[in-house]
Amino acid sequence: MKKVKWGILGTATIGREKVIPAMKEGKYCEIIAIASRSLERAKSVAAKLSIPMAYGSYDELLANTDLDAIYNPLPNHLHVPWSIKALEAGKHVLCEKPIALSTDEVQELIDASKKHSRLKVMEAFMYRHHPQWQHAKELVMSGSIGELKTIQSFFSYTNCDPENIRNKASMGGGGLMDIGCYNISLSRFIFDCEPRKVLGLIEHDTNFNVDRIASCILDFGSGSSTFTCSTQMTPYQRVNIYGTNGRVEIEIPFNAPSERVCRIWHERDEIREIEVEPCNQYTIQGDLFSQAVLQDTHVPTPLEDALKNLKVIEDLVRSARSGIWVS
Repeated sequence: MKKVKWGILGTATIGREKVIPAMKEGKYCEIIAIASRSLERAKSVAAKLSIPMAYGSYDELLANTDLDAIYNPLPNHLHVPWSIKALEAGKHVLCEKPIALSTDEVQELIDASKKHSRLKVMEAFMYRHHPQWQHAKELVMSGSIGELKTIQSFFSYTNCDPENIRNKASMGGGGLMDIGCYNISLSRFIFDCEPRKVLGLIEHDTNFNVDRIASCILDFGSGSSTFTCSTQMTPYQRVNIYGTNGRVEIEIPFNAPSERVCRIWHERDEIREIEVEPCNQYTIQGDLFSQAVLQDTHVPTPLEDALKNLKVIEDLVRSARSGIWVS
């Protein structure tokens, strides 16, 4: 079976602990190289994860003509520059979310991708590919909860480490960029349209100068989405989707465990528990992207979706600063 040969830019925790091990289990993925700014670091990670080749610079990895695709889990401010360099080196690109720091940056990447139209580029929102989300979407679209009216979601964890990139404003840190992007993405995914106007209430950490709590409302016209995300609250996540005749609740919507069943509940007259068999959403994501490369088909989520998601983030920040709705 033909597989896509992958190279990894950087030794980020998400890559080492989640994405690389998962992709190595994929039917269409073969991880053959990893790079770090330190050759010693790259060799250490490569040995631990059984990756054949290690490089002491990102440019060296991109020069490897055996590679088909690049996974980019670098800090947020390096997503677009190195994704463009990967395209220029003839590689397909799967880049971690948020794919850019601004809509202008996303547009820059879109423009670059058009110059290399045979290459695939996608933002790595792994949650969308998990069967629990596909099932939830199907329940909503089939009318199994009546008319969709509102979504409530919550996502939080605790991180007060001043050295962590999520607490560095210059690197694109903050709760909205790190996890609020999920709340926004899922709302747009389930409503299957863009919000007409948004309202944001954002609290900043004065030491880190990044947002630590954001509570927001997205008005979709036919309904609404409300969410809170935080990087300095007790860890928790949950999504509730409400319609005129029923609801769907997702127990672990974002960090879905791969080692046990996931549960969602569908209520219409009575509550029905739906168990989703164990699977790894990172494996699914890697295989779907690789299949798009091998078959030369569209990726599951186009870059334009990343542009729309960041537009909502920017509008929420504008709303929080002004104290009014932003259309």
